[in-house]
Amino acid sequence: MVPHFHIRQATADDVDTILKLIIGLATYENEPLSTVETTPDLLRENIFEKHYAHTLLAFEGTPEAPGAPLGMALYFFNYSTWTGRPGLYLEDLFVIPEARNVGIGKAFFAELGKVAQAKNCARLDWSVLTWNEPSIAFYEKVLGAKRMDGWMGMRLDERGIAELEKFSTRNE
Repeated sequence: MVPHFHIRQATADDVDTILKLIIGLATYENEPLSTVETTPDLLRENIFEKHYAHTLLAFEGTPEAPGAPLGMALYFFNYSTWTGRPGLYLEDLFVIPEARNVGIGKAFFAELGKVAQAKNCARLDWSVLTWNEPSIAFYEKVLGAKRMDGWMGMRLDERGIAELEKFSTRNE
């Protein structure tokens, strides 16, 4: 049980903590640890130098006396052609098992809501694994989130991205 916690924006000094939480997320999702390809250097470059994403971290204790890391919310901004405004996309939300059900997830969403409002975001989107019933129940019953029926996630990996070149109309 975690009686006191706080949430703050991550800094470049937090890359090792972020990586440990990403590994914790992979473990929770039953993914082989070999699927975690990120490194402290990649996190530092892409989050804190290029600002492709942002990370909130939860810690035990107070900001003045922080304790162990409890979770993270990694997010970035997208754009909606329908609304003509930015959106916030939550890429990953993870709370360590020992710190669940004490309000950290709600607090992360409260902070994400503040960020979304400050950036005039029209919506906050995220994906959840279909087997993750506890999270789905939290999102629907506690947050009031709605399923995006009719949508299917799609992805190209690095090889697929490279193969897009064959469709190029540029003559070089």
